[in-house]
Amino acid sequence: MYRAGIDLGGTNIKAGIVDEQQHIIAEASVPTNVERPYQDIIRDMAELVKTLLKQKGIGETQLKSIGIGSPGTIDAVHGVVLYSNNFGWENVPLTEQLKKYFSCPIVVSNDANCAALGEVKAGAARHAKNAILLTLGTGVGGGIILDGKVFEGAHAGGAELGHTSLICGGEPCTCGRKGCVEAYVSATALIRDAKRAAQQYPESSLNAMCEGDLSHMNGKIPFDAAQDGDTAAEKVVNDYICYLGETITNFVNIFRPDIVLLSGGICNQGKKLTEPLETYIQDKCFGGSKAFIPEVACAVLGNKAGIIGAANLISGKER
Repeated sequence: MYRAGIDLGGTNIKAGIVDEQQHIIAEASVPTNVERPYQDIIRDMAELVKTLLKQKGIGETQLKSIGIGSPGTIDAVHGVVLYSNNFGWENVPLTEQLKKYFSCPIVVSNDANCAALGEVKAGAARHAKNAILLTLGTGVGGGIILDGKVFEGAHAGGAELGHTSLICGGEPCTCGRKGCVEAYVSATALIRDAKRAAQQYPESSLNAMCEGDLSHMNGKIPFDAAQDGDTAAEKVVNDYICYLGETITNFVNIFRPDIVLLSGGICNQGKKLTEPLETYIQDKCFGGSKAFIPEVACAVLGNKAGIIGAANLISGKER
């Protein structure tokens, strides 16, 4: 039997057919074109899966389930996207619409949940049953896997780790609050702080690495400048590690997972990112060395995590 996983993004719809060994045996993508009616987007999702099945000579009777990872606030019980800013969607009956094309079970979850489940099933956390994933991108998404299952909360809108409070009354967040985790540990936040430091210290190599144009600032430059001994960059990176370390400490104290995973472009820093974070949480987590301190690691599946995780949503819930 096979499962289909769909990673619904603002730019592309990506889909894959996943076998019992968690291998993606066929995958493809098509542009989302989010300005279209949701019915058209869902039709494209169905046609993409049907095309992949046909390519591999797999009949629809061999398709055990279809899972979808979607951005936004998801009512997983009823298969509804309650709200997605990326799409301008409200109360879209995603699974109900997709069931017009398939007879197998269909389920939807938040895209960060799917990425976390994918890493547990086939990636950096495949040895674990309990994991936390933080996606450090334009914003901060979060996925929680407990006993091999996605934890959504009792009602829609749970597990929004990026919108927990880190500094009350702090930096404005995209959600309308101030001081959220997203406002401090996203790639956007790191770039903002690096730009501020570059403006405050014109002699900093942060400016030189941007060639004098701060619009060229990215999440890699502060780490590179800090490694070269630039004092302003060192402070930016140290502050970022502190914010992210506090965030991880909070979630470890709540969930005490087997592993904490990070994903996003910032993870290209590898051990320059994870080693200081592991040192930080060893000192800060409740119970210290007397309690279990999880490994902090970078996710390894990249874009494939969402497909594999979505494909396993039903099996993940039943495990």
